[in-house]
Amino acid sequence: MATHATPHVTHAALLRGIYAIVNEGGADPLAIAGASLRAGVRIVQYRAKGGVVVDTLRALRRLTRQHEAFLIVNDDWRAALAFDCDGVHLGPDDDGFANVAPVRAALGRRLIGLSCGTADEARAAGTSVDYLGVGCVFPTGSKDDAGAPIGIEGLLSVARATPLPVAAIGGITAQNLSAVRDAGVAMAAVISAIAGDAEPAAAAAALVRIWNESAP
Repeated sequence: MATHATPHVTHAALLRGIYAIVNEGGADPLAIAGASLRAGVRIVQYRAKGGVVVDTLRALRRLTRQHEAFLIVNDDWRAALAFDCDGVHLGPDDDGFANVAPVRAALGRRLIGLSCGTADEARAAGTSVDYLGVGCVFPTGSKDDAGAPIGIEGLLSVARATPLPVAAIGGITAQNLSAVRDAGVAMAAVISAIAGDAEPAAAAAALVRIWNESAP
């Protein structure tokens, strides 16, 4: 359960389960977020490669608070701060990725996640951030720059190289989710598995159920 009344304390223990990513410019991000949250998802990332849409991000902030869920902004830590979100996720091309210290100073105890794809990158991240997004695990059409899939063995290698919670990402579906969960990661990040389904609420509920049923 996310805490919003005070500066956002990092709750690593709450970084668990299905991590829903909603895209600005794709399927309605508010509808997808709402369907995910009602299904039990408690981590939502807002991804806006063309720039943040203020009304969307404000509405997502209200919606995630109603469900006591984390709201993470992709790429833009300044937007995360300006809209009082729970954190930011940074990739290799993002401001702050190579030097997290200024971002940490600005965001305080809000969450910071970093993308990585190798054990060396995971070790290099140390414990300066709160979680790692690791992938792509399987082939994916949701990210043009996802790189070659690392598979379950690659995911295991990266997860074993860090004490941080890991969010597996890339091509994760209801069909392969149990294998991802069995790798011991904390989270499974999905885009098209929910947003690309004709019934996103049912898809999100199925993912949550599979994740919970696969728990060790």
